[in-house]
Amino acid sequence: MAKMSVLLGFFLGIVMMGLARSAKFDDLYQASWALDHLAYEGETLKLKLDNYSGAGFASRNKYLFGKVSMQIKLVEGDSAGTVTAFYMSSDGPDHDEFDFEFLGNTTGEPYLIQTNVYVNGVGNREQRLDLWFDPTKDFHTYSLLWNQRQVVFLVDETPIRVHTNLEHKGIPFPKDQAMGVYSSIWNADDWATQGGRVKTDWSHAPFVASYKGFEIDACECPVSVADADSAKKCSSSSEKRFWWTSQHWPSSTCTRATSLSGFEPITCL
Repeated sequence: MAKMSVLLGFFLGIVMMGLARSAKFDDLYQASWALDHLAYEGETLKLKLDNYSGAGFASRNKYLFGKVSMQIKLVEGDSAGTVTAFYMSSDGPDHDEFDFEFLGNTTGEPYLIQTNVYVNGVGNREQRLDLWFDPTKDFHTYSLLWNQRQVVFLVDETPIRVHTNLEHKGIPFPKDQAMGVYSSIWNADDWATQGGRVKTDWSHAPFVASYKGFEIDACECPVSVADADSAKKCSSSSEKRFWWTSQHWPSSTCTRATSLSGFEPITCL
């Protein structure tokens, strides 16, 4: 019980320290392709996929370290073959990237979340898990927290994966390249559902993913600034401390959090 109280206090502290900068979609993002497949309904943005096109948007700026969040309600009903993605990425063949990919499924079957981390253009770090709720019935908050020690993937403020800086073991870590923030929906029925065995049923189109609650509290990096200068500007030192530098999830905490959420623990690396 004492351990549980410490854990709950730990997470409450994280939430209270957030103080994320929230803004309307147009303040932080812009459509990046298929403008006719984006629609606004009040404060909600909708991305649509049909047999002509998917759609996507991108942040107006790039960032190095901090926290990025958005609330997403995924495609309802038969979403087999579709992928909705929320990710951060730098540019070029040696890019760094952090991925949330939501893999659609047939009606009644659970969505899968696939996460991945690319460092210097190398990925192959996929992990998949089932959610402990139906992500098509309501909005849920998906976040990426990134500092010099780790990358944390969070769902409703619960860490589901922690990718730790292991440079002391000779393993590269993404800490030098500023990244944009992106989201998109597209057809991936060659692999997304049951290894590609279940194809997209276009009779259910359009497939719609809904968004709101856009938040970015991160170190902004102008495109004109070199990566080395951005890294210096956005790294904590004895003279300046950024709030996200103090955020740290030890592996034991991540494992306990995932266990409490009702799904199988994953490796926090």
